[in-house]
Amino acid sequence: MRHSLTSLLLAAAAALLAGARSFAAVGEWVADAPPQVLAALGVRYNPLAGRFEPPDEATIRRVLESVDAAALDAAVGSWLAGRLRAGEQGPGHGRERQALAVDGKALRGTRPASSDGQAVHLLAAVDQRAGAVLAQASVDGKTSEITRFAPLLEPLDLAGAVVTADALHTQREHAKFLVRQKKAHYILVVKRNQPALHAQLKNLPWPAIPAGNRQRDRGHGREEHRSLKAATVTAGLCFPHAAQAIRVTRRIRPLAGHKKWRTATIYAITSLTASQATPAQLAAWIRGHWRIEALHHIRSPGTGLAVASCGTDATRVSFGC
Repeated sequence: MRHSLTSLLLAAAAALLAGARSFAAVGEWVADAPPQVLAALGVRYNPLAGRFEPPDEATIRRVLESVDAAALDAAVGSWLAGRLRAGEQGPGHGRERQALAVDGKALRGTRPASSDGQAVHLLAAVDQRAGAVLAQASVDGKTSEITRFAPLLEPLDLAGAVVTADALHTQREHAKFLVRQKKAHYILVVKRNQPALHAQLKNLPWPAIPAGNRQRDRGHGREEHRSLKAATVTAGLCFPHAAQAIRVTRRIRPLAGHKKWRTATIYAITSLTASQATPAQLAAWIRGHWRIEALHHIRSPGTGLAVASCGTDATRVSFGC
């Protein structure tokens, strides 16, 4: 009996979403699926017998093991990207800027299944609003997230989009690649792995710069106060295409007991000017970056930061490298 590749892939994906974690479990789920589900998945229907005839475990295993995972990933990502772009250009969406979060992590629960005892490590690009993975690449002992950054994003249409990433990817070549080659923008966290840049940001006259927006949240067993200050960089920041420096301050206190407040400060840079991004947009993009954390569980083929800016009249600063 012949089954279409589409129906086999859809059946496997549906089984995984339902909790199957082995070929045997996938086969059992497909065998037990009701007719209306099998119809939706495109499973072969036998008109003579008057019933759907789902693929067995051996067929599913053989097909999935022979599929080119990278090619399938690329095809699905390209399809999703096209759908999202079309949706953004549709009625009611205006000219909203697309935001992609790039991050890499070892996937939880994959260590026992790997041949070398190491957990599977993936670098992924996720559309923040849709939560859809547009591209992902395996990172093994012979490569690193840094070297995989540009190849991961190269096939995507990023014109006008903003890419968010953690401190590991605050690299000069990444910034040049995004702005010059992909015609995109970036928001990059700066930590002590970039000591000169971190010192420049930390030593800005932040007390004199007003916070354009503040937010307070209570939930998940804690109270949190968040604010952001942004300063337009007129000259001297030692990073390609940097237009604004950002400082995010978070004050957190557990709701239980009478524990003291804990304060955390995060610095970031962006190629977006104050006229290109409102405080609300910066807030959404920085918070939206952490949606990618949900992908660190097993996958086949939170908390965020509310931020504020000085707006179009952002404080301007200048300093030398």
